[in-house]
Amino acid sequence: MSPWDQAARSRFTTEDGTVLHVVDEGPADAPVTLVLVHAWTLDHTTWDRVADGLGGSVRVLRYDHRGHGGSAPSPEGTARIEQLADDLAELLADRVPTGRVVLAGHSIGGMTIMALAERHPELVADRVSAVAFVATSCGDLRTLRLGLPRPVAALVMRGEQVVNRKLAKLPHKVMLRRTAGIRPGVRWLLFGADPDWRDVASAAEQFGRCHPQTLVGLRTSLAEHERRQALAAYRDVPVLVLAGGADRLTTVPHAKVIARELPDAELVIYPGAGHMVPVERGTEVTARLAALVERVAKR
Repeated sequence: MSPWDQAARSRFTTEDGTVLHVVDEGPADAPVTLVLVHAWTLDHTTWDRVADGLGGSVRVLRYDHRGHGGSAPSPEGTARIEQLADDLAELLADRVPTGRVVLAGHSIGGMTIMALAERHPELVADRVSAVAFVATSCGDLRTLRLGLPRPVAALVMRGEQVVNRKLAKLPHKVMLRRTAGIRPGVRWLLFGADPDWRDVASAAEQFGRCHPQTLVGLRTSLAEHERRQALAAYRDVPVLVLAGGADRLTTVPHAKVIARELPDAELVIYPGAGHMVPVERGTEVTARLAALVERVAKR
């Protein structure tokens, strides 16, 4: 592939003109494509450990949500989970028009996959052969406890609203300059016991690449996310539900709700891991996703 073709393949333009950064690796003619969908305020590099662990034996498609990583900012009013689902549907139609698809979504990535079933049921029924929900939730996110006593959590949430109003007005270049200062907060909020400092630094840098207006818009959309019923679309395919035992954001009860709605799903809880399960338990997550893809390929 020429450098020009490679550059073109790394960009995808949605119907509303938003350019998304795409990473497409592995054999293009593979019978199964694994699509890795990242979390809010992060980007496709969250999945580096998993993609590298698969060693090129599987076609892996990753991309940055609008307003994240190397993708363009979200046009006004489009920082919504519903829009992320529409972006995913468009990307699949363009880059994976045939063959079987396995979807793996981390946090808001998992919520995007739920919204995909809600907004594009025919695509899910026809193309999706397996799903992995990683450190995610199908709803009840209006009030987060973060592992704190209820009164303390309420104060933190009120403080977040004040911070978000300020963030919405912040130039993106300011976010990019402040990543070192937010590492302690990122470590506490996203990671479990004894994380590698390089992983914490990477997560903080990803946060810095998220456009402030997108961050704030999606925070509102997260609070409105209620998609338990949408999970029914995945009852007839293999499903993994992976959760960190020390996750402060999408706690273990959220994973158990998903598993109850999908009674044939395999529920795996990683003790001591936080919200960053694809990073903190990268080897284990890679093995489980590889097995899921192999299972689909043999069907």
